[in-house]
Amino acid sequence: GPVRLAPGQAVRIASGAPLPLGADAVVPLEHTDRGTARVELQRTALAGEHVRTAGSQAQAGETVLEAGVRLGARQLALAASLGLSRLPVHPSPRVVIVSVGDELVEPGTSRADGAVFEANGHALEAAVRDAGATPVRVGIQPDDRGRLREAFEDQLVRADLLLVTGGLSELAHDTVKDVLAPLGAVRFDQVAMTPGQRCGFGVVGVELGRDRDVPVFALQGDPVAALVQFEVFVRPALRQVAGQGEVFRPSVAARATAGWPSPPGLRQFVPATVLGSPEDGYRVTPVGVVGAPGVRSLAGANALAVVGEQDVAVQAGQVVHCLVLEG
Repeated sequence: GPVRLAPGQAVRIASGAPLPLGADAVVPLEHTDRGTARVELQRTALAGEHVRTAGSQAQAGETVLEAGVRLGARQLALAASLGLSRLPVHPSPRVVIVSVGDELVEPGTSRADGAVFEANGHALEAAVRDAGATPVRVGIQPDDRGRLREAFEDQLVRADLLLVTGGLSELAHDTVKDVLAPLGAVRFDQVAMTPGQRCGFGVVGVELGRDRDVPVFALQGDPVAALVQFEVFVRPALRQVAGQGEVFRPSVAARATAGWPSPPGLRQFVPATVLGSPEDGYRVTPVGVVGAPGVRSLAGANALAVVGEQDVAVQAGQVVHCLVLEG
């Protein structure tokens, strides 16, 4: 039968094993002389020490992992420790990333005059992964309607969402618009925001004989515009599709350390650094040239300061809402 202890008695058990009858404390082996027939404790054992009572981790019927929680190492440890071998989950959306432009070359290759290193595909690959989705970067596609249509048709088979960057310039005769518009319900608009005014969104697929429509976002070729558009439109959509509980980036209200102009009628997103704490309040400082942010500005920022359409300037000391990009 089960081991029963009298007062003053001890028995060696494995970590996490059920408590023997009559026992009311556990003493780690390293706090003893490791004796076998008799054991000497280095200090007095107190009732309840190193004992986990039944139900202390979780009560029957209690919710321990809410819907919308991303399953990382800590959450899986909890599920497994409770004996759960299967959990209902949202699969990670597969996002196919296509970069469009004759002028684009891969970083690490030689660059001819007028060529541009392809930054967006690599940046969006990381951004998609950070959002909790699975990126599939196709690489550079030329400004050729036939080849572009072929590429889109090929990629739609494996995409839960299609992310296209570049090819929206009027100088390029709207290559992406011309190709995507006939493939489904896709509209291209001037959005009242800066950077990132030119944008396309819709669904494609059924017209091509696919069994389902795939959402598509067309982002600008400028890396700063593309990443701002991703933050504002694509990231929340991806997190919703993935069943994430936290859809939006955290936002804080911060006082501007300096003033800057803002174009009327457009919502302005300014790369900025936010410093401070909930107790002392937050301060926000623009990074780089406001109105013409480059990738270096964005790389040095930890937030986007958001200025409303009705504002024509931000004054020093004014409270501005900021999307926090990272800690």
